Amino acid sequence: MTNKNILLASLLLLAGAALAFQETVSETDTISVRESTNNPATVSIIRVEGIIGPTSTQYIERGLRKSIELGDEALIIELDTPGGLLDSTQDIVQALLGTDHPTVVYVSPRGANAGSAGTFITLAAHVAAMAPATNIGAASPVSMGGGEIDSVSQQKIFNYSESYIESIAEQRGKNTEWAKSAVRDGASITAGEALEINVIDIIADDLQDLLEQLDGMEIEGKTLRTRGADTNRIPQTLAEIFFSFILRPEVMLILTLVAIYGIIGEVTNPGGIVPGVAGVIALILLLYGVAAMPINIAGFILIGLAIILFVAEAFTPAFGLLITGGAVAFFLGALMLFQDLPDEMQLSLFWLIPATLLTAIFFGWIVTYGIKSLFNPARSGLESTIGKTAEVTDAILPGQTGRVFFDGEYWSAESDSPLNEGDISEIVEYKGLRVKVRPVSQKAINQNSPETSV
Repeated sequence: MTNKNILLASLLLLAGAALAFQETVSETDTISVRESTNNPATVSIIRVEGIIGPTSTQYIERGLRKSIELGDEALIIELDTPGGLLDSTQDIVQALLGTDHPTVVYVSPRGANAGSAGTFITLAAHVAAMAPATNIGAASPVSMGGGEIDSVSQQKIFNYSESYIESIAEQRGKNTEWAKSAVRDGASITAGEALEINVIDIIADDLQDLLEQLDGMEIEGKTLRTRGADTNRIPQTLAEIFFSFILRPEVMLILTLVAIYGIIGEVTNPGGIVPGVAGVIALILLLYGVAAMPINIAGFILIGLAIILFVAEAFTPAFGLLITGGAVAFFLGALMLFQDLPDEMQLSLFWLIPATLLTAIFFGWIVTYGIKSLFNPARSGLESTIGKTAEVTDAILPGQTGRVFFDGEYWSAESDSPLNEGDISEIVEYKGLRVKVRPVSQKAINQNSPETSV
């Protein structure tokens, strides 16, 4: 083979190898594109509405963990809240500031509000977004904490809250001066104003618009690919919905009433079972709520005093004075019970007045007669004969049994004192099929006998 033929063969081999390599690369690219197409970007969404409390914290923390597990581009928190508890707000802020996973708080829909606690939460997210016609601000600690506080304590709370929101805004690169004014002066602004002064990053008409604007943003060294991303809504669990429901003040008031009525009802009517079980369950749920919420202890003490006054009415001829005093104590206690909560979580007179009247009627009628009946003498059965007299038909000696006759029946009887045939005895108690008696003096018999005459 000549050199010319060898060179030609070599060129052909190189061309074939290059063609094979190109086909391999093309096939690899096709596979990569196919894999990318089959695994589009995802975004998880949770919705937080109403008062910020312990269940809100659990929901947000669970949603964040789930979003990280799914490998989402970001977690979007749709927010609409008038405020909430400071402790729960701090827990949520710590969760948002402490994660590298991209988080977005989106105040929506139109007309929604990120008030008080919502301001802290919105500023703590990597991206703060709002829908048109929404508001943010009014983050003063008075609306977050509720209740009456003296001037020194109030100043301390204001200083802490002001520095706290300033540190949040500074870390997220937001307007620190406005953030401080939201606490100090209760400032509140619209979405347009918030975007103009660098309080938020985005104004989005809807979720799709938000995903479009988020696409390409760099957060924690990661470039978001949210355009056309699949959305995955993470709903609240049944437990979160249930405990969020029972932590509402009006529900806790109802649980208080059920616990009182149920337990007292079981005590006054032993064997009812249902009232007692319902009362204990309500009490356990109430204790959970008390542990989770900053309940005013003075309110509970007043409610306890009210119960004591209601029960005392059953044994004291106070002609309704104790019932009236108990009603007043119950009303004031229920009023004070939730005074340490934000204004939005305090009970209205719409709930307090009917609850007070119902409780006064319950104790003034049902419980009064029920408690008194426990101390009334038995009117039927063997117990109704205790204290009555019986004639001794067979002598009774200490340690030995005899017989007595009453109500047309003969009973085996025993006594600590000797009794002769024909003596009159008094029934003391029953021991199975045997009755215990004691002597009755002739004077007492003569006084109580309707046949005795002078």
